[in-house]
Parts: sequence; structure tokens; C-alpha cells
Amino acid sequence: MTDTMGDTSLRMARLAGAGFCCAQIFVLLALEDLGRDNSDLVRAAQGLCLGAGDCAGPCGALTGAALVLGLHAGRGRAGEEPHDRLPLMLAELNDWFRETVGARHGGVSCGAITGGDCTAPDRAVCGAIVAETFERTMDLLAENGIDPIQGRPA
Repeated sequence: MTDTMGDTSLRMARLAGAGFCCAQIFVLLALEDLGRDNSDLVRAAQGLCLGAGDCAGPCGALTGAALVLGLHAGRGRAGEEPHDRLPLMLAELNDWFRETVGARHGGVSCGAITGGDCTAPDRAVCGAIVAETFERTMDLLAENGIDPIQGRPA
């Protein structure tokens, strides 16, 4: 990564202050790192906000992280193959999220993390989860030989 986690936390706070949700923040950070703009992808990520619109759904940090792994290692067009380590990276992400965030909050759903109030998530709690999960996502990419700044061709 080109910046420190402190810089990333500031970027996250800026995006949260602008009204973006957890999943959108992940996508926006990844796109910024790639020097790209894709408002369609950011809009689509909003569908994952607040447990995919159902408080019982998965945390947006988890789904946003999965989107970022897919952005870097997924298949984007006919004739293109996904990175052979994508399934392993997704499995490792899910295991890590359950073992860390899920263990602390009694589950990985938005509702478990927010105490059932998905309409007004605690920014401090959610912000810490987003920061921690973003760092783990960047580590997963690096561990698998993927540069999050380089990316795949657009």
C-alpha cells in the first residue's frame, strides 16, 4: 500500500462523513488506490449496505472486502480467467472475519455488530471494523502476489 493505515483511516472517515456505507467505502478506497473511477460499481455496492438491506445480512465490511478481492482477482469479461487463488482468499477472509469480528460481536451480521439497530450504526465500532478488515484484505492480496495499486486491466 502507498499510505499508512493512519492515512487510510482518514480516507475512510472522509468517505463515511460524505455518507458512504461500509461496502461503498471499501470499493471507493480500492478504486482510489487504482487511480480509477467507477460510479456504477460504487452504486452497486450500496446494495450491500446495512446487511444488504436486511439487518440480518452480512456486515458491509465483509461484503465490501469480498468485492475488493473480486475487483483484483475476479473475472471481468469473456476470455478472462479469475486468479486461481481467489477462492482461497475469499475463504480466508470469511474465516478471519468470523474468528475476529464475529467472535467479538456475536456474529457477522450487521444486526449482531450493531446490536440490532442497523438504522444508526455506531461509527466508532463500524469504522474500526472497516479499518481492520481493509488492512486484512490488503494483506490477503499481498500474500497472494497481487498488488492493490497495480490492479488488473480495466
